[in-house]
Amino acid sequence: MTEPTYEIHAVRYATQARMAWQNFLFTDDHASSMPIDFYVWAVVGNGRTIVVDAGFDEATAERRRRPLLRTVPEALALAGVDAATVPEVVLTHLHNDHAGAMAAFPKARFHVQDAEMAFATGRCMCHAALRLPFEAEHVVDAVRHLFAGRLDFHDGAKEGPAEIAPGITLHLVGGHSGGMQVVRVPTARGWVVLASDATHYWANIRERRPFPIVADLGAMMEGFRTCEALADGPDHIIPGHDPEVLRRFPRSGDSPDAVRVDLPPLD
Repeated sequence: MTEPTYEIHAVRYATQARMAWQNFLFTDDHASSMPIDFYVWAVVGNGRTIVVDAGFDEATAERRRRPLLRTVPEALALAGVDAATVPEVVLTHLHNDHAGAMAAFPKARFHVQDAEMAFATGRCMCHAALRLPFEAEHVVDAVRHLFAGRLDFHDGAKEGPAEIAPGITLHLVGGHSGGMQVVRVPTARGWVVLASDATHYWANIRERRPFPIVADLGAMMEGFRTCEALADGPDHIIPGHDPEVLRRFPRSGDSPDAVRVDLPPLD
């Protein structure tokens, strides 16, 4: 790889008990436990720090009955990142658990797809089933950042991938949300794709069993192919909510809730 390479830290800030049937569109497994973890990611290197997703805040945690393990700034601190000074945040989409703590990044510019902002502010939000993962205040926050000159749009449908730093590109996949995007990062072990909710768990993509929150099922299935084409292997695709990420990768430091996904897995 001739591109510059980066470290990638996956840091967990919340977790919630779930059953397997809640995590797959087509399943009848009502007996198996399958918890969900909530992460943000820090891409660090070559004089840059880019955070992928903003997580959710205390108010969202209370409304959604999802207790925080720690705030997003506290989680990023486990990887040595100060949220208050982060210059760039990629919003893979505007769901509550990915765009719910933008206030934690007062110096940041935010990257979002045209299609996601159009989806979150358009006629699809007339339908309760489609607006369920969104919170109006988070979407309003994004609009406020737009008017403050702190929101960068990318049109993956017309312009293709967007390079936001040397070697780091954003790719529109849709599926889970109208403008879902994934982040491709060059690392010492090859091309890593931060898939976020393009695949919540490794099982979603590897078994072709999609997560049940979906705006466009066809796009979600094609998004699996896109992630596979962009990554250097199955272990180079980092799912958005899988507890196995913490088990499989080496720690960033002392905490078990921060790991280096730019390094080879432990198993």
